Amino acid sequence: MMDKTELLRSIRLYLFDMDGTLYLGNRLYSFTIELLQTLKQTGRRYLFMTNNSSKSVEDYIKKLDTLGIQADREDFITSSQATAYYLKKEHPGKRLYVCGTQSLKRELKREGFSVTENVDETDVIVMGFDTELTFQKLRDVSYLLLSRESIPYIATNPDYVCPTEFGAVPDCGSVCDMIFNATGKRPVVIGKPSPLMPQLAMEQWGYGKEETAVVGDRIYTDVKSGLNAGITGILVMSGETTPEILAASADKPHLVLKDAGEILAALRA
Repeated sequence: MMDKTELLRSIRLYLFDMDGTLYLGNRLYSFTIELLQTLKQTGRRYLFMTNNSSKSVEDYIKKLDTLGIQADREDFITSSQATAYYLKKEHPGKRLYVCGTQSLKRELKREGFSVTENVDETDVIVMGFDTELTFQKLRDVSYLLLSRESIPYIATNPDYVCPTEFGAVPDCGSVCDMIFNATGKRPVVIGKPSPLMPQLAMEQWGYGKEETAVVGDRIYTDVKSGLNAGITGILVMSGETTPEILAASADKPHLVLKDAGEILAALRA
């Protein structure tokens, strides 16, 4: 059985959660830039894999640039992209009512979908992490679910909270619970812990399960997506998860790190 350093050095494709793993809010962790540089220098590949559908890839590129990280569109795999992939496969050509940000709407339009605010024209409901949430959107989603029994209902991610510098704010999963309390309806959830994003990443870049790992600060999304995809799940204790949450969780990561800086230390060893 490999020890921690051997395991970390054996990984060739690192799928990094972002907020709580590489930075927190607008504060970059001290090890992040050197870690990313070292992964490239040692011939490894990394992708930023996020459930946060409130921002488009272009938004993330701009955000990372303000933090000192240069990134291209090909460096990302997001729940918005995975949702578009799912919609193309299961609901091609359908008109979407998006309870989400303008960035999410632009991302879905970029993928060829028609987005409408008219409930009478809606074929599919898409729920995202909506930092522009209004009561009208909640009313529209509730109306659609209660008036149209079989309307497809898709959520980009199940996260209950999004970490910030001061604590946490409600994320997509919390809003989905609110809708469930009103309608009794649950969505099909696309983002982590679904294995879809890790599977897409491996398929896109040609890596096998034994050389791929998900690194994140949440067990119920990040780590579990790795477990569900049959790859290494690495938990970092630099974000949402506390020792108490880890101890109580039925899902256990393959590896627990203080933070992702331990990966840098292993690559230097």
